[in-house]
Amino acid sequence: MTNIKSREIHLVRRPVGLPQPDDFSCVDVTIGAPAEGQILVRNIFMSVDPYMRGRMIDQKSYAPPFALNEAMFGGTVGEVIDSRDPNHPVGTYVSHMLGWREYGLVQGNEAMALATDSGAPLQAFLSTLGMPGMTAYAGLLRVGALKEGDTVFVSAASGAVGAIVCQIAKIKNCIVIGSAGSDEKCQWLLDVAGIDAVINYKTCGDLTQALAKAAPNGVDVYFENVGGEHLQAAIQAMNPFGRIALCGMISQYNNTQVTPGPNNLIQIVGKSLKIEGFIVGNHADMRADFVRDMQNWISQGKITWQETIFEGVDKAPDAFLALFSGDNKGKMLVRLGPDKTN
Repeated sequence: MTNIKSREIHLVRRPVGLPQPDDFSCVDVTIGAPAEGQILVRNIFMSVDPYMRGRMIDQKSYAPPFALNEAMFGGTVGEVIDSRDPNHPVGTYVSHMLGWREYGLVQGNEAMALATDSGAPLQAFLSTLGMPGMTAYAGLLRVGALKEGDTVFVSAASGAVGAIVCQIAKIKNCIVIGSAGSDEKCQWLLDVAGIDAVINYKTCGDLTQALAKAAPNGVDVYFENVGGEHLQAAIQAMNPFGRIALCGMISQYNNTQVTPGPNNLIQIVGKSLKIEGFIVGNHADMRADFVRDMQNWISQGKITWQETIFEGVDKAPDAFLALFSGDNKGKMLVRLGPDKTN
């Protein structure tokens, strides 16, 4: 199979502050046949994630920056339509990192076959059964060293990662408090995710006071997705020997000036707090346990999630930008083509 017409998204300008639509371009390309060891994948769903904002900056980090005027990268799932890798024959469904495009020529050893008979929809391998779910699992259980009966505070609690953190903590018989930015998201956390208390950080007034009221016995584990006043409030509420798992700080990703840190950092010393930032890739050894546990929890009805889906690769920049306005419910995805697994 040769000369497949495809579209892909290029970063054409490095954003300053909040990214703008003109920072991206949708480009028509032609994809050739796979070489030895490669597969040609028709991408079906792709993920957009807050961490991608950091890769748009030309700076040294845990992942290299996106190159200008080239296709961007990100998690995606799709169907193998041509193959020169015996481990991934035609018809196999795989996940890989050549997202932001309709078709991808992928090295076979850089793709992972998906168990499409798991009962979960294909796009779940980009959310609950994918990187966000694994981030929640490793961050809460290993970095946060969760113990049964802990009180857990989760920022961005209705998001792709936060919602899974909340539900794992409930499965582990913990008291869970979440923050979110709308009454609708807060109600979902109470009614569907089943957590114990929620804070609408946009309407609560003083977040530190709101958290103190929601957690009168203090917080043992804080799962950090937001930063800023959320971190300050959490430090104030933490119990001695509490643990803070730093997953992300989306409130600061588009800042053009240095943001002052919390003014109560001295409490980290007095309370003997543990604060640890983490990257999910550093915990790949937990993957087998994560897949086993998550599939069991899903089959038992203990885990649920929300999705927001944009249609078409040309809408991928819009989906990405919507992450920073809070327009999404749960995992933000882009549908690139028809899903034959349904």
